Amino acid sequence: MLRFVVSIFYSFDIIISMKYYAYENFKNDTKELIEMVDEFNPQTIVGIARGGLTLAHCMAEGLDIREVQTLRTELYDATCKRDELSIFNTCKFGDVKRVIVVDDIADSGETFAAIMKHLRDKYSDIEFKSAALFYKKTSIYEPDFWVNEANEWIDFFWERDFKN
Repeated sequence: MLRFVVSIFYSFDIIISMKYYAYENFKNDTKELIEMVDEFNPQTIVGIARGGLTLAHCMAEGLDIREVQTLRTELYDATCKRDELSIFNTCKFGDVKRVIVVDDIADSGETFAAIMKHLRDKYSDIEFKSAALFYKKTSIYEPDFWVNEANEWIDFFWERDFKN
């Protein structure tokens, strides 16, 4: 009796739709986001590193806020996703009552959700709201303020234009 083993290999090409996000788009969208956030009248901005830092700085200028702080998170070790997100740094708010937390995109939403929970649990007397340039409908967290819905991978100018 002869036995044949047939192996079939499938090759898949994964096509990721990418949208380049240029400085001019960033400038216009940031101005729009500033107008949206202005009614909240935040006293402090927290930028989520790294994607939210450029936005935090520009919004601080537009809202005339000098108190800018940062939080850094890690969800991945090299290419492996961790079981839970780690939050680094500590914010000190003093007598602040309203804080806006900013990031470039609410993609999976895990970072925003974890940071907002962390801040609200730790500083229950402060009102926190969130803002992003982009929001994906598949995100588990929807920012209070956002400008664009993302349906593809966003290639931010600060990620592409300043690479070695």
